[in-house]
Amino acid sequence: MSSKKTGSKGANQHKGANQQWGGRFDHGPDEIMERINASIDFDRRLYAQDIGGSLAHAKMLVQQGILSAEDGAEIEHGLNTISREIEAGEFVFDPALEDIHMNIEARLKSLIGDAAGRLHTARSRNDQVATDFRLWVRDANDRIEAGLRDLQAALIAQAERHAGTVMPGFTHLQTAQPVTFGHHMMAYVEMFGRDRGRFADARARANESPLGAAALAGTSFGIDRKMTATALGFDRPMANSMDAVSDRDFALEFLAACTVMALHASRLCEEIVIWCTPGFGFVRLSDAYSTGSSIMPQKRNPDAAELIRGKVGRVAGALNNLILVMKGLPLTYAKDMQEDKEPLFDAADTAELILAALSGMIKDMEAVPTAMAAQAGTGYSTATDLADWLVRALGLAFRDAHHVTGRIVSLAESKGVQLHDLNIADMQTVEARINQDVFDVLSVEASVASRVSEGGTAPENVRQAISLAKKRFGI
Repeated sequence: MSSKKTGSKGANQHKGANQQWGGRFDHGPDEIMERINASIDFDRRLYAQDIGGSLAHAKMLVQQGILSAEDGAEIEHGLNTISREIEAGEFVFDPALEDIHMNIEARLKSLIGDAAGRLHTARSRNDQVATDFRLWVRDANDRIEAGLRDLQAALIAQAERHAGTVMPGFTHLQTAQPVTFGHHMMAYVEMFGRDRGRFADARARANESPLGAAALAGTSFGIDRKMTATALGFDRPMANSMDAVSDRDFALEFLAACTVMALHASRLCEEIVIWCTPGFGFVRLSDAYSTGSSIMPQKRNPDAAELIRGKVGRVAGALNNLILVMKGLPLTYAKDMQEDKEPLFDAADTAELILAALSGMIKDMEAVPTAMAAQAGTGYSTATDLADWLVRALGLAFRDAHHVTGRIVSLAESKGVQLHDLNIADMQTVEARINQDVFDVLSVEASVASRVSEGGTAPENVRQAISLAKKRFGI
């Protein structure tokens, strides 16, 4: 085994010089340069990916005869020791060493001596950080995809309970046609299902290994990139070494998927906020997902929904941040790209929090069917059913039926009644052929039950959609 060192500087290193830059620099950076250059405060989150990549790289170097088995064993032991130190909170991160990669390398040298320096053979920090970052984003993809599945399960559970619960459907936030609460919940199941697809697509494109691309041109050492790619769970090595170290489209795709998901979550939260108001009263949230007022004792505020709604800006801002970082960069690596991680980490954390909070709120949410039913027929929500009946029963062209229905709605409005409260004589002043059969379509229950077209709101359709969604989404 190599003799252990304490991390003292080599004879060819000048006092104050940055150790990682080698002999090219006689003096260290200015204090402000250290502050703007250091990333250890946030990229320490890559430690598991960095250690995992280094272990795979070391094993490959040993197999290829580039590194001795003895050095490989020392490196593996040292890296595993460092992993345990970090997880136990015992590792001391040094901002002067800039980033997670050099912090780990410096500690490895203090543990195993010169063998630590041989680990960096046939790689650069450029392909190292690109590999670490892809691994981290891949893991985040998986966590968010799991969170989306949990959210879908919560929505489906609500839909199962309320497949036949009638509520008003809206356009322009005006009562439009009756639907069921279960159908409404299933709309979000579909939206979040597409979000899962976006994350899956992003993950698939990200799952190629940059390791072995070195600084930008590849390496003269006889490495086996397929071996390290397989060891790290990548599908294949990236085909072009310049592309491997220089693009962050995988991070942009991840952030784009996070942004669309957050927008969907925000829309649902906006509805929950509306539904919780006394004017609607469609749902109730328990104390677990409500807050009070410091001055108004009667208040129950759906703050969880409002906070989720407000977090979309953070996620979308991270996407815009990285777009602006990358938009003008020539190939290959530039230090600007250090700005790729901090906003992405924040967006990923925020996305996971959104999903956890929203899933909890949906599970907690109690529908109030009586309040929904009371408003389902307001605003003449069965007017379209009347127009459809005029087409089917009397043979009117739909445009003529639309005109007749509009006149009947005006008549009901002038009398201050709903459509089903008009008598036949009133309706016949507009269209003489209308008969008693019209009342079969004017209730909200009949309206909902009639919507049997594929994807429609009829309760049986909703139950079938739930069954199919469970299979499609693995719920």
